[in-house]
Amino acid sequence: MKKIVVLGAGMVGKEVARDLCLEFKVTSVDMSAEALKSAFTGSPVETIQADLSRQETILKIVEPFDLVVGALPGFMGKQALAAVLSAGKDAVDIAFFPEDPFELDELAKKKNVTAVVDFGVAPGMSNVFMGYQSKKMQSIERFECLVGGLPVVREWPFEYRAVFSPSDVIEEYTRPARYVENGREVVRPALSDVEQIFIEGVGTLEAFNSDGLRTLERTMKAPNMKEKTMRYPGHALLMQAFRDSGFFDKEPMEFHGMRISPLEFTSRILFSKWRLKEDEDDFTAMRVTIEGTSREGRRETIVYNLLDRFDREKKVTSMARTTGYACTGAVRLLAGGKFKRKGICPPEFLGEEEDCFNFLMKHLEERGVRYNRSVTARQG
Repeated sequence: MKKIVVLGAGMVGKEVARDLCLEFKVTSVDMSAEALKSAFTGSPVETIQADLSRQETILKIVEPFDLVVGALPGFMGKQALAAVLSAGKDAVDIAFFPEDPFELDELAKKKNVTAVVDFGVAPGMSNVFMGYQSKKMQSIERFECLVGGLPVVREWPFEYRAVFSPSDVIEEYTRPARYVENGREVVRPALSDVEQIFIEGVGTLEAFNSDGLRTLERTMKAPNMKEKTMRYPGHALLMQAFRDSGFFDKEPMEFHGMRISPLEFTSRILFSKWRLKEDEDDFTAMRVTIEGTSREGRRETIVYNLLDRFDREKKVTSMARTTGYACTGAVRLLAGGKFKRKGICPPEFLGEEEDCFNFLMKHLEERGVRYNRSVTARQG
């Protein structure tokens, strides 16, 4: 039985460990003893309490394991993955760290290991669909991903719950959004170009620019590619007010003899307001649209739709399901020797391999995460 260690026992990391322990020997590592106890009491998952901000700690912890899952906040992600690769371990990472993951490609190849990065819902499965269609179509002209995780019950003023690290959520509101338009990179402020989107089964949401293309801009050839985040209408304007007033600034400021960044202060306050309540229903909605020309010369529009909801029986959030089970699918591909490419591998690389694509879709279907695919075709 392969031994797998999951670094981070947050909302998604704990569900990754729970799913993997069905067939692997799994250990979860987190700084919080309380988080480990609440997540894994009565579970076969073993636990280690440790501060994962130190690379030497990670090197020591991962040494006896066959494969590592990174489920840490984004600001810790790259440093942690670098330590894992230095230890010569294969990895699947869902930290979604802001740095370019390909900066670690040389290290991964030198160690002859595979590091699958960004493997959640979006980035993650959205990239998988793009990779898959790139091999099925003659050319792709447009890729668009609209995605959001939200509470079912809307509570003023935020009408939002953080289903992963609040600091990573705020990063979506501050990091400039890159997209591709007519073959050229365009950079726009996050939260810009708000538009109204109707989602069947949900209603009207708003979508705004966010920096979610990530590796697709480098790995895929399409003249138009864009990713937008969805929230309930009005949320973007409120977050713009916070951002433009300085509440999300990272530079420390002097306050009563202490130095603290506005972002740290704001994150602490918002986390209490954004925390999902026990048994609170959430949902994840995603629409991926890919337009191009088929191998037969037809104009095609392929749409992948997802609407996933809180699992009341198992008490698992939708974001943990859609992100976590995509991650565990990638882990099983690596652990089973079904994906062997070395180096830094974003999700689109797995999507390019049809056997991997089919495995992932079946894996998610078995766990109740269902993507509906539709194709509209016309001649010429």
